[in-house]
Amino acid sequence: MSPLQTNTLYYGDNLQILRDYIPDESIDLIYLDPPFNSNRSYNVLFKERTKDASAAQTGAFEDTWHWGPAAQEAFDQIAHHGSDNTAKLLKAMVDALDRGDVTAYLSMMAIRLVELRRVLKPTGSIYLHCDPAASHYLKVLMDSIFGPKSYRNEIIWERTTGRKSGNQYGRVHDTLLFYTRSDGSTWNAPSLPQSLDTVKGHDLVTDSDGVVWRYSDLTGAGGGPPRRFGDRGEIPPPTGRHWQFAQDGIDNLWAAGRIAFSRGAQPRLRTKLEDLAGVDVRDVWTDIRPINAAAAERLGYPTQKPIALLERIIAASSNEGDIVLDPFCGCGTAVHAAHKLGRKWIGIDITHLAIGLIRRRMEDAFTELNGKIPVVGEPVDLTGAAELAARDPYQFQWWALDRVGALPAGGGERKKGMDRGIDGIIPFVEGATDRRRVIVSVKAGNVSPLFVRDLKAVLEREGEPIGVLLTLKKPTREMITEAVAAGSYHSEFWGRDYPKIQMLTAEDLLNKRGVDMPQQQASPFAKAPKEKRREGKQTGLDL
Repeated sequence: MSPLQTNTLYYGDNLQILRDYIPDESIDLIYLDPPFNSNRSYNVLFKERTKDASAAQTGAFEDTWHWGPAAQEAFDQIAHHGSDNTAKLLKAMVDALDRGDVTAYLSMMAIRLVELRRVLKPTGSIYLHCDPAASHYLKVLMDSIFGPKSYRNEIIWERTTGRKSGNQYGRVHDTLLFYTRSDGSTWNAPSLPQSLDTVKGHDLVTDSDGVVWRYSDLTGAGGGPPRRFGDRGEIPPPTGRHWQFAQDGIDNLWAAGRIAFSRGAQPRLRTKLEDLAGVDVRDVWTDIRPINAAAAERLGYPTQKPIALLERIIAASSNEGDIVLDPFCGCGTAVHAAHKLGRKWIGIDITHLAIGLIRRRMEDAFTELNGKIPVVGEPVDLTGAAELAARDPYQFQWWALDRVGALPAGGGERKKGMDRGIDGIIPFVEGATDRRRVIVSVKAGNVSPLFVRDLKAVLEREGEPIGVLLTLKKPTREMITEAVAAGSYHSEFWGRDYPKIQMLTAEDLLNKRGVDMPQQQASPFAKAPKEKRREGKQTGLDL
């Protein structure tokens, strides 16, 4: 096994990547949010699969989360890689629930959780973010793999509000199962600032400046001597009580205006609400709001989690310089939060769609990462690109789009015949308010002049100025002639011409040749120059 490589993205099956690249006891914190199809419908995993099941419903994971050869292999491997208890437990689940989507999900998760325990340091922690429809099964699996004594919390996160659900209570929360490898795990207790709600039951006074103070007792149990309180002179404590501060402490509090008197002329300590010690975070989280349609950090990824959620987890269970692993990194919120908080990170995902999104997100948010994020598992030569295209044309398409900075059309779902000739788009700026798009089409097989004519027709239909054809194979002479005949697009704002139809091959992409186009529209995470920022407004990627 090669030395551990951090601040790196890995493309591929996380089970194989964990085995090939991640050494034993090398990771400080693991966060995982594995795909669960109840994000679309609660009953998806519990329905009997039929030939009419929607491929779009399971997307990139259609070959992973139903019972087939991969699930059977994962089930069999538990007998060799898992403990006897885990093997017995998983067999009992399969016997009770049959070989269906839910047990496929549990089998695929079980073998991965075994590997995740292997790579976790003795001081490490793991947070499994899951849907309540599966959390009870996963908790039993976690108990068998990490041990019941390693269980710390079932955290309830209110991910939405106001959900109406017909004949049942509204489902508004996700579950996070928090386990540690040992009792000596890293723990930085998180807290929240005090508020009027958290200090209810205490004496509160709002002064003429609108500042809220909490009034509290200055005495403790057991007798003691009197103390001098400024111009009030010496005051003895009540019978059987003592003043909690020595004379120097009383003098300092008096000078700071921290001592007030009750109607009975008894000294009391007053503390500004903002200066009170914070409230420990408990296992029900209602203070972190979900990503909504207007959120500045929104990327349009259906299961995107807010950065604040991951920041809380990472700050609580790791220290600066520690290594954070997300084996299902999706749109990259965990690695984003890890880098922001000074941690090293590793992200793994099975789709180039996610890997490309994360790389752009990280490079936009952290300029020091531009061009410096390695992606292990992506093509590095033309042979690798051809193998990817032959194995999975969609993965080739997403890889090619990422190489030119294009956003997949339709959110990257696999819907044949639904793209209307548009595989991706690149938004760009044309004047102060005008936003235009480069239309991108990807072809992983043989090439033909028809593809150029089709792209020209799409540009006319969409009213867009530039089209790009990305191909695995080199374009023919006739294709080049067709593209040149399309002419140029003149940008008044940028003061130059751009070829209307452009063609890039996989070899061009590997050599980092890009699209000839005006400046791209900024992403939500890009750090714009201060003079170009507008108060209260941020450019997004929604199209």
